Amino acid sequence: MTISFSLPLSNRLSKVKPSATLAITAKAAELRASGKDIISLSVGEPDFETPKAARKAGIKAIEEGFTRYTAVPGIPELRAEVAAKFKRDNNLDYTPENILVSTGGKQCIYNLLMAIINKGDEVIIPAPYWVSYPDMVLLAEGEPVIVACIAAANFKLTAAQLEAAITSKTKMLFLNSPSNPTGMAYSAADLKALGEVIRRYPNIVVATDDMYEKIMFDGKEFATFAQVNADLIDRTVTLNGVSKAYCMTGWRIGFCAAPADLIKAMSKIQGQSTSNPSSISQKAAVAALQGPSNELDEMVRTYEARRTWLVDALNAIEGMDCITPDGAFYVFPSVAGWIGKTTADGTILKDDVAVCEWLLDAAGVALVPGTAFGSPGQIRFSYAVAQETLEDAVNRVAKAVNSLE
Repeated sequence: MTISFSLPLSNRLSKVKPSATLAITAKAAELRASGKDIISLSVGEPDFETPKAARKAGIKAIEEGFTRYTAVPGIPELRAEVAAKFKRDNNLDYTPENILVSTGGKQCIYNLLMAIINKGDEVIIPAPYWVSYPDMVLLAEGEPVIVACIAAANFKLTAAQLEAAITSKTKMLFLNSPSNPTGMAYSAADLKALGEVIRRYPNIVVATDDMYEKIMFDGKEFATFAQVNADLIDRTVTLNGVSKAYCMTGWRIGFCAAPADLIKAMSKIQGQSTSNPSSISQKAAVAALQGPSNELDEMVRTYEARRTWLVDALNAIEGMDCITPDGAFYVFPSVAGWIGKTTADGTILKDDVAVCEWLLDAAGVALVPGTAFGSPGQIRFSYAVAQETLEDAVNRVAKAVNSLE
């Protein structure tokens, strides 16, 4: 018997949409379960193992009975290690009181929005953006202000665009570098230019999502906003975690650094939602941050080689245009050359969403439409899969494209 819920749901629920990446992943899994051969390039999850040191620390925590509640903002050992990480990697001076550990980076962002956004406050979000930013702003009763950033500018927000987007209601700016979905990273010079604008508006907070910080290519150095604009550290929230760099997506540990009074406010929100993050995962995260970098270095070299191959392979497909990303494990090519064409079954591809639906059915390749990231006409490939799987997927896409009229 199916049990239905007849009472009205909350009004806030109508403001948000389901995650497009999860929806595509679910559809791909459904097709795979029905017997169809599907390659999924839709999930933003590393295909490497969690570092040995972290795995051993997690096992040790279980065996030693470290399985109880911890302090809401995280265990002192991890908060101290995160503060040390920010000093070591970013030359940012934080104490453990400036650190909050949450159940994934997403909860850090949600805590932040719930702590400082009031109804009607505007949050500037450069597009392409990570799919959850606008919807989390809406859940906090804020207003997302989307600023389109074009491929010719490497999908990055310019100082002029930022200045034009600011109003008397602007409360926050989101930055994500390297970006999901584009893989492009803001240089120190880029961040300095944005900082010059922010400096003139003392009521704006900058939230910088650095989750892919460790995955940079071509010898490029990562820079974060507070590092470049040291005088704005009291208005900056630096967000990070162990999910991507340390292949610990399922461990659910994110963290952030901010002024201590803001951290207390965010901890208050967390205390009434999830309380502390997993005790076992926190111990594993300590080991990951302290551990040797050889496994990380190997992963980055592998991703860089895949990226170089994939960009060349996609640009060889008629109607596709792909710029070379700085980091992360995504490419974000334009498929404008395919829109308006007709498939073998007579369907006209009207937009990037239709392109992804067609490729899933015709080629058995799951990709995410750029519309989900606020950038219609693009699609996102994740190359966090084995090289042979990537080559198979690209061959399928190329074959399908050759059938278009």
